[in-house]
Amino acid sequence: MKAKHQRLVLIVLALIALIGAGLLASYALRNQASYFYLPEQMAENPPEPGQAVRLGGMVEPGSLEKLPDGITVTFAVTGRENSRIPVRFAGILPDLFVEGSGVVAEGRLDAGGTFVADNLLAKHDENYVPRELEGMSEHQAAEMAEETTVGLE
Repeated sequence: MKAKHQRLVLIVLALIALIGAGLLASYALRNQASYFYLPEQMAENPPEPGQAVRLGGMVEPGSLEKLPDGITVTFAVTGRENSRIPVRFAGILPDLFVEGSGVVAEGRLDAGGTFVADNLLAKHDENYVPRELEGMSEHQAAEMAEETTVGLE
């Protein structure tokens, strides 16, 4: 076999290996994809019950309710339009989770239309200030950040 043919065979084998690796990776990740829905999108075109998705919106004021078991909470997530998705979550709420704030819930929709969250991510606005820096002037906050930061220049 000539050297030219050997190189061609190696290139073809490398391409087959690359395509096979890509197919294996996409097969392994097919159930790991988690789509993001806004409440109006979920109300209009709901995902299949049991499909892992993310729901993002605002926690409706007055909708947060703690159930008698003491660990499960229910609330509603609203969007820009008049859409409202009821959510149930069992676990410890994030520190920044309050009514009227932003939230991203990871979980799945049940057959009854309630979003069952496995994880909650509380969002804060752009004016967020950590509790340790509340009441400090900008100069004091910068000094404290400089004193407590290691390795950054």
